[in-house]
Amino acid sequence: MNGLTWFDTQVVQARDLTPTVREFTLQFPQAVTAAAGAHINVQVMVGNLPETRSYSIVDSHPNGHVVIAVKAVDASRGGSQYMRLLKPGTRLRASEPVSLFEPAWNAPEVLLLAGGIGVTPLVSHARALTQRRRPVRMAYLVRNAQEQAYADPLRDLLGEALDIHVADADPAPDLHALISALPPDGQLAMCGPIGLMEAVRSIWAQQGRSRANLRYETFGASGHHPTQAFTVHVPRLGIDVNVGTGQTMLDALNAAGVATLSNCRRGECGLCSVDIIAANGTIDHRDVFYSPAQQAEQRKMCACVSRIAGGSVTIEPAWRGDPDWGRPEILQRTTS
Repeated sequence: MNGLTWFDTQVVQARDLTPTVREFTLQFPQAVTAAAGAHINVQVMVGNLPETRSYSIVDSHPNGHVVIAVKAVDASRGGSQYMRLLKPGTRLRASEPVSLFEPAWNAPEVLLLAGGIGVTPLVSHARALTQRRRPVRMAYLVRNAQEQAYADPLRDLLGEALDIHVADADPAPDLHALISALPPDGQLAMCGPIGLMEAVRSIWAQQGRSRANLRYETFGASGHHPTQAFTVHVPRLGIDVNVGTGQTMLDALNAAGVATLSNCRRGECGLCSVDIIAANGTIDHRDVFYSPAQQAEQRKMCACVSRIAGGSVTIEPAWRGDPDWGRPEILQRTTS
């Protein structure tokens, strides 16, 4: 993201919260202000190349400590693998906190809905809302009893207002009932896998609730189909781009010289959207920018997260193919 302040931080603590989730405490050179739901961007090395990843802030302190948690993901593009190898003393380049996911402080009630590692931004929501004595309850969905990261701190904060659903032991949560219990102007803040988020968005619309009261953040890695390699055809530029299992369409296009604008890289902002001309295979929409109806039209897809489940896709990118665009001296002239 342009305009961010970056810092040289140091890992001062690393500990396992669950078999797949590892928590890191980073020491910033100064105190930084982190609103509830904020995240930081960090620079990671993937295949000896620098890339940027975003991680929600679980907690922050006046002494410059910022706490994040990282989950080991089977379909990782390399970021989580790099992060989980970090040890105390390791230096890490990190941005100032970015606030895009704050709760509504004046809502008559807030429902927090977390799926798996999606709990990380909602811990700070729960803490901030209870400190302000705002009505809040939380449903926390996990695969098994071993994956309940932050369950104890959340119990201390929320007491009986916390409901944990363990998939391999409990009945599936009744999402309709959870949402129906909200007042008409109540707010829902959620973070989790794409299937959960799509189900909630559908129920929210069915109940005629205001879209402004549904807030969400996604980690952009989950889809409806296993991650597979695929090919992107760009006929206007006369090139074909192979997208490996460990990279996104966005990264593959940029590496091939097809400059593609982006911002969130989580399928939320829509800036990296490309036009679909044809698809040979199933389009796995992993974004939350387009509505289910728009996704069903198969006209556009977010290059940062969405993929093809086997086969290829033919696209029309926004980049016009100007060979001068992207040269540093051109950028300096156009941004000065």
